[in-house]
Amino acid sequence: MKPRKKQKKLRITEADFMLANRRAARLEEIELHGKPVSFRKVLQKSQKVYSRKRLKKEIPSD
Repeated sequence: MKPRKKQKKLRITEADFMLANRRAARLEEIELHGKPVSFRKVLQKSQKVYSRKRLKKEIPSD
């Protein structure tokens, strides 16, 4: 007769718990709204970046 193998006990870490909660919240949000909701729509642009649109707004053309 063969000796039985010991089964590993499943341990849920804090990181696993956080990931599971995030996933559940995301799925619930998709259920409610039909799509994922993003709260940050516009990224902050650096003032150093050259932008023709901004220059056109500042200097009105005659």
